[in-house]
Amino acid sequence: MRSEQWATRSAPSFPVGVETMTALSTAERLAAARLYVVTEAAHDAARVIDVVGAACAGGADVVQLRRKGDDGLATLRLAERVRELTAAAGVLFVVNDRLDVGMAVAADGVHLGQDDLPLAVARRLWPGRIVGRSTHSIGQALAAAGEGADYIGVGPVFATPTKPGRAAVGLGLLGEVAGAVRIPWFAIGGIDGTNVESVLAAGARRVAVVRAVCSAEDVAEATRALRTAVVARAAEAVA
Repeated sequence: MRSEQWATRSAPSFPVGVETMTALSTAERLAAARLYVVTEAAHDAARVIDVVGAACAGGADVVQLRRKGDDGLATLRLAERVRELTAAAGVLFVVNDRLDVGMAVAADGVHLGQDDLPLAVARRLWPGRIVGRSTHSIGQALAAAGEGADYIGVGPVFATPTKPGRAAVGLGLLGEVAGAVRIPWFAIGGIDGTNVESVLAAGARRVAVVRAVCSAEDVAEATRALRTAVVARAAEAVA
């Protein structure tokens, strides 16, 4: 069940190509992903729903639901709604930390921090789904890849209030990861329209963002602009 406030919201208009994306395997969709949107943990449920719908309409490839401090039932109900929106748009849906919630709503995967469940445990409990890991050094990146992560996040590239107290890793780490890691990876942390080109120039071909999309006045347009920049750089790299 979901609240009437959520149920009465109009359905967003999604980009063309949903049928094509859903025909691909999950691994193929992850490999093709360029823009990964992480929801703001501080936003209320209604705002999260609005952001997810608009981000999907703007072309996000992956959406992660991140909640901190909510009880399990509230997170589950919100995840159910996000699952509906992402499934309709052909967007991969990942739940942060909460393997149980991800399993309950048939999400595409779970994202784990360095202090969360071991990758092998998550894989044993939920075989066949995406398992991602946050990394903050080349050693952690290589370890996660060696332990079987399907993808990794690398950052925070720049200082960000989303991760208070964690020092920025800087652009240099991106070049190291680009030269050593063969699984999909996403640069994350303080990335927005003003600095995304420097992130891409440093070697990233995928980016993950929080505030740049979730706090934008026009979420769909912010999503579209960031994804366009990343896709253009990726195309140049293979030209």
